[in-house]
Amino acid sequence: MENDLLASVLERRVDFALVVLYLIFIVAIGFLFSGKSNTPSNYFRGGGKLLWWMTGASAFMVQFSAWTFTGAAGKAYTDGLAVAVIFIGNAVGYFVSFLLVAEMFRQTRCITPVDAIRRRYGPVNEQFFTWAQVPLGVIQAGIWLNGLAIFTSAVFGISIEWTIVITGLVVMFVSLTGGAWAVVASDYVQMLVIMAISITACVFVATEFGVSTVIVEFPNDLFTNNMNYVGLFFVWSLMSISKQIFSTNNMYDASRYLVAKDSKNAKKAALLASLLMLAGTFIWFLPPMATAVMGIDLEATYPTLGSKASDAAYLGFVDTVMPVGMVGIMMAALFSATMSSMDSGLNRSAGIMCMNFYKPVIRGGHASDGELMTVGKIITFFFGVIIVLVGLFIASLKELSLFDIMLQMGSLIQMPILIPLFLAVFVRRVPDWAPWATVILGIGVSLLSKYVLTADALGAMFGAEFTSREGSDLVFIVSMFLHLTVTVGFFFWTRRFYNGLSPVRHEEVDAFFEDIATPVVSEEGVSATDLEQRNKLGTLAMIYGVTILLLPLIPQPDGQEGAFFGFGLTGGIVLCIGALLKLSARGPATVVEPAE
Repeated sequence: MENDLLASVLERRVDFALVVLYLIFIVAIGFLFSGKSNTPSNYFRGGGKLLWWMTGASAFMVQFSAWTFTGAAGKAYTDGLAVAVIFIGNAVGYFVSFLLVAEMFRQTRCITPVDAIRRRYGPVNEQFFTWAQVPLGVIQAGIWLNGLAIFTSAVFGISIEWTIVITGLVVMFVSLTGGAWAVVASDYVQMLVIMAISITACVFVATEFGVSTVIVEFPNDLFTNNMNYVGLFFVWSLMSISKQIFSTNNMYDASRYLVAKDSKNAKKAALLASLLMLAGTFIWFLPPMATAVMGIDLEATYPTLGSKASDAAYLGFVDTVMPVGMVGIMMAALFSATMSSMDSGLNRSAGIMCMNFYKPVIRGGHASDGELMTVGKIITFFFGVIIVLVGLFIASLKELSLFDIMLQMGSLIQMPILIPLFLAVFVRRVPDWAPWATVILGIGVSLLSKYVLTADALGAMFGAEFTSREGSDLVFIVSMFLHLTVTVGFFFWTRRFYNGLSPVRHEEVDAFFEDIATPVVSEEGVSATDLEQRNKLGTLAMIYGVTILLLPLIPQPDGQEGAFFGFGLTGGIVLCIGALLKLSARGPATVVEPAE
């Protein structure tokens, strides 16, 4: 017993050391790209010079957080593959971006997404959406941070509060030192780590149990567990996919593509994000389902989590089946997921407050690049502190499910904001008051669905009795249905009051639509910045891949075969991609940087 306890302590120290090493690695990225953020355009959008594979990885990681491995994994542990619908929705959403809007968003030629909102809807909406979206982004980042802290607390026994503070400081440092360059570069490395560990865990499921065995022997119905009315699941799925299409194709999230080198790179980036999300849909949820098949009692294994023990389902599989040290790599992936979402949101929010509030409102449109850079960094620091405080507050909500927080926040708060921003590039003739009026009406619709048309009220109305899962799903379904009919309908109804715009606004709107129809084109060839991206990211990936390949040297309780296989596959994926990037960086630069 004493030897087992000692071995467990040593394992956790190894895992903890690997996480610390990873955080040092991420901090190094901030230093590596610190010299490139010397103007507001470079600091907030990488100067619009990033290649498609960096842009696509960053777009993918923005929609990804530790919640995937906690709240979503917990849902897979209890209900099976039903949760995959959300990620299929993400894949569909990015594919819609590839087909329709990624190029248009890049062609707005703006530094921040709210710049595009101002051009399309005017200065009043610029301020309205600045203050409507930035606080929401801070709250969402706090939820992501809390999701990471749950895992860290369960694995290392470190308090949730310390995890939130340390992670928040690292994210703040990367954003402050390297701006968008460091943010997108770290997103790419973090994407490699996440996909590598996810693929390895899925391979362990296949070799240890068999994929078909896990699906067949899963203890609950894969899609309709705890449901009296099966049809509700299919309606919920349709609404979930619809919501994700809005989430990935609205003008506010145009920032995903503003960093791209040109229109073609933006389009390729959207396709890459779609493919990554689709691939992940089939590999992220098999490990927590295998945990359920093994019958692991998560509440007994991770007693500190209490009612949130199911959120440790992914951890339970890695901790039980995979070699010593793999938990540390998985925790690095968890940190990756959270930090990528946070640093992107932090950089974007700071850019919006600096360029769309401080510059036009405080400085009357007159501010030098040096002043804007200083103010941007101050705002980045301030928002970083606020995100940490929000994360600490969320951590105090002991009985609230992360899964429900995310879905309800998305359906009740985000949807009213996203609707006019989604329709902005498709519907031209609306008055300038239509966007903010649509949001206000939509918030009323959200409140109606949450507090009046509740599951209990609907059950009494139709003489039906809903389970707890059905009740939660109904809140989401009713809200989404009302938004797709009432809120969207109201936006189109405002067209009846369109009597033209002022000459200035008419000229702005014409220029906006002319721009989004005009491709941003780079000269053929490879620029010095292209080679720099490939070289630096290739080097970083190779260093991290080699580090993982050395981990089989860690003593294993049951032999080294599993360690060689697990670390070899994980490290090999990262190393090979890094080597390919390094090889592609050979050769001279042939053209100068694009002007836009």
